[in-house]
Amino acid sequence: MGSLHLLRSFDSWRAAGEPLVLATVYETAGSTYSKAGHRILLAANGDYRGLVSGGCLEGDLAERARGVIASAQAAAVTYDLRDSADELWGLGIGCNGLLRVFLQPLLPAHGYEPFGAIAERLGGTRAAGVATVIESSRPELPVGATAVADERGEHVFGASGRGEEVLHAAARSAMQRAAARLGAEDGCTILYAPLKPIPRLLVLGGGLDARPLVATAAELGWLVTVADHRPAYLARGGFERAERAVLVEAGKLAASLPLRDFAAIIVMSHHLATDRAYLAELAPIPTRYLGVLGPRARRDRLLNDLRDVAPQLGDRLKGPVGLDIGADSPESIALSILAELQSTLNAR
Repeated sequence: MGSLHLLRSFDSWRAAGEPLVLATVYETAGSTYSKAGHRILLAANGDYRGLVSGGCLEGDLAERARGVIASAQAAAVTYDLRDSADELWGLGIGCNGLLRVFLQPLLPAHGYEPFGAIAERLGGTRAAGVATVIESSRPELPVGATAVADERGEHVFGASGRGEEVLHAAARSAMQRAAARLGAEDGCTILYAPLKPIPRLLVLGGGLDARPLVATAAELGWLVTVADHRPAYLARGGFERAERAVLVEAGKLAASLPLRDFAAIIVMSHHLATDRAYLAELAPIPTRYLGVLGPRARRDRLLNDLRDVAPQLGDRLKGPVGLDIGADSPESIALSILAELQSTLNAR
């Protein structure tokens, strides 16, 4: 489950005033379904959103979550499924790994913090980080104290005095990390975890082949915007799962869209002059993934036509887009594109 699905469940539970528990994987060893920094939410009634183990350990976590809510105290649990331990649990998972999970109460009386601040950053567009105290012998840095940071500053929950300064620095450090990790800090153990905003995808072109791309990206939990200069393409529907469908004149995207907020942009209008206008405007935009639909010869022609801005596009303009999986239908082309997007955004 992506962050978008998690946030929508959080909004619903928060609106209903339900007490919750944030479960965060903070350490793993061997083969495990999830890695450090992965988060799920659990409700007092046993319901949960997200998976840490593929569904095998979530029932036990739900039981423990009730105790965390009742005590209003954070707690940690270890699942060691290595060697014969898997059979001792009676789960037959076969993952042969160790998983440590940290449980934090999210209570209405406390504004559902720290997840309220985490959720705000996940729903934003800029890098952020979170630092959580997992173990501690310091009263000013109790277990469960958390700081969330982004370029605007830091918010600290549960720490006091010198502890706030420590967590300030830890959260800022977490922003710079590619992956979550544990660290020792003078009498305490802290989980440093980056917060990656929900990916935003801009699809420039509302043709029939854009529909499966938009629908599958939405299913993955991405926020998708579709834009086209042809009213009829948007009026015929098929983009109900997009966050926005925008009528925009080619070459005037910036007037209607926050182009720098998109992690990925796919140009697929099937109209050479329109694609050329799109690319001319997108050339200075440092999106992490920029692709144009069509064969390599079409991409090269576009670059040749865009001599003045071609150096800004260069090798970063992918065309043809997608992984070479033998795609031969709108659905399989969407699969190939999204697989390449997933790989690129995760630096694989």
